[in-house]
Amino acid sequence: MALTVEDQLEIQQLYAKYNHSLDFGRADDWSKTFTPNGTFASGANKFEGTEALVGFANGFASRMKARHWTNNLMVEGDGSNANGTCYLQLLNLADPKAPAILTTAVYVDKLEKTADGWRFTERAVQSDAQ
Repeated sequence: MALTVEDQLEIQQLYAKYNHSLDFGRADDWSKTFTPNGTFASGANKFEGTEALVGFANGFASRMKARHWTNNLMVEGDGSNANGTCYLQLLNLADPKAPAILTTAVYVDKLEKTADGWRFTERAVQSDAQ
């Protein structure tokens, strides 16, 4: 069964919750966008499971003020699992008068529909700088 419109909207909201939670330093909320054994990989770094994800998010929030800007979401699935990709611009807001693009990348995702809704099982950042 293909994804329903409701599934697609819920997945879009998951992507937004991921961005808002990380950008506003809500590590617990950010970790809940993943399944309990979910993974986040960026470069050589990989974080697996809720505890590691919360640790990453807390560290991110302490290092920088940023905004994740994602667009061009493509998602396909069967109603219980999905694959998604979207473009990422990470904005550094250290100087509020001159925000700067820190990096551009593509997120490559695997998602699962759980009892609590859609969640990331795997999220990998593929930097455009590679």
